[in-house]
Amino acid sequence: MDAIKFVQEQMLTKQSFPDFSPGDNIIVTYKIIEGEKERSQSFKGDVLKISGEGLNKTFTVRKISNGVGVERIWPFSSPAITEISIVKHGKVRRAKLYYLRGLVGKKSRIKEKRNIK
Repeated sequence: MDAIKFVQEQMLTKQSFPDFSPGDNIIVTYKIIEGEKERSQSFKGDVLKISGEGLNKTFTVRKISNGVGVERIWPFSSPAITEISIVKHGKVRRAKLYYLRGLVGKKSRIKEKRNIK
C-alpha cells in the first residue's frame, strides 16, 4: 500500500487552495475549452462534503439555479480549476450536509461563523 501512496504523491500537482470546510460558501473559477477557444466560468455555492484522500480527494458544491438545485463534484487535483475563493465560512455541526437537499427557501440557509477576538 505504501507503493500506491508513493505513486499518487508523485503524480499529485500541488495547487494552493485556501482551507475550506463543509458549510462554507465558495466560488470555484474553472476553465472551459470549446474548440480552440478558452474561457473562465465561476460556480458559486455551498460546500456539501469533502471526501477522499490524495489524488482521489474531492469536494461537492451545491447551488440553486432558477429554483433547481445543482450539485457539482470537483477533484482537488483538477487542472481545470484556476481559483477557489471563500465568500463566507458556515457554522455547521456535520461533515456531510445532505439534509440541505430537502430544504427550500430560508430554511436552507447556513449561519455565518464569526470570529470575535
